[in-house]
Amino acid sequence: MSHTAARLSRSALLFLSRQEGLKDRATRLGPLRRLSRRFVAGESLEEAMDAVKALTARGLWASFDHLNEAVRDAAQTRDEVREYRRLLARIDQTGVKANVSLKLTQCGLLLDPALALENARTVVADARARDTFVRIDMEHGAVTQATLDIVRQLHTEHGERHVGAVLQSCLRRTETDARALCAERVRIRLCKGAYLEGPDIAFPDKKDVDASFVQCMKVLLDSGVYHGIATHDERMIDATLEHATRRQLPRDAFEFQMLYGIREDLQQRLSEQGHPVRIYVPYGPHWYPYLMRRMAERPANLAFVLRHLAR
Repeated sequence: MSHTAARLSRSALLFLSRQEGLKDRATRLGPLRRLSRRFVAGESLEEAMDAVKALTARGLWASFDHLNEAVRDAAQTRDEVREYRRLLARIDQTGVKANVSLKLTQCGLLLDPALALENARTVVADARARDTFVRIDMEHGAVTQATLDIVRQLHTEHGERHVGAVLQSCLRRTETDARALCAERVRIRLCKGAYLEGPDIAFPDKKDVDASFVQCMKVLLDSGVYHGIATHDERMIDATLEHATRRQLPRDAFEFQMLYGIREDLQQRLSEQGHPVRIYVPYGPHWYPYLMRRMAERPANLAFVLRHLAR
């Protein structure tokens, strides 16, 4: 596939990921459901817990994510809070090496930022009581500032041991955000970003996204705060290891983070070399937007679906 065709395919898949009307129909398609199991640990908490136990046996850590986003019903946002509290209790009971990731749009950010803060506060307070951690996920650019505002409020209330943020190197603002958050001792997961953004707020060219990632990684590693470097790109990993060596950082000064079902060989290799590696483990019935973003990262997955639909 040519560079132009790949870019168009990625844009189309990211556009489809945000089409609410497609979710129910898509999740009934057998080929998509089968493909989803490559990237999603299951639809139930118990399926996800089994997947994390298997990761733990391999020496890997995890961050659970109950998939749902763009929730526009207040009652449903509270269902999400109950699911996360149930999840935190199960982590406590089983003793797996895991924390949780939470999207603010599943807490009601698109309805009312005050509702999202209230719901996220409940989850973080429960995590603090269990001495664990909640990563507030970053979503599309329209909610970046509102998300960081809520992270800062929760961080003020609960501290760096219990809540952190995500930054996306594709956004032009990210280096500035990284420096500010590090000064406030907010723990950050740095990733490249998987949302369709305009050139006014995001770098359109991959080389600029990569350069931003490396620059922001250096800001994080130089800050003295424990961060997560989230990438499957071996060039980014090598740049991270090179900078950590130059700064004489111990291997446990930061962690690598990767997605469930992607580059398991690389996950294992880094872990065996003594680097902490955490796997982002999504689960739940609302997997369609997440799957579309994973397919956009590797449009060849689309051929798999089309072949099966043709049958």
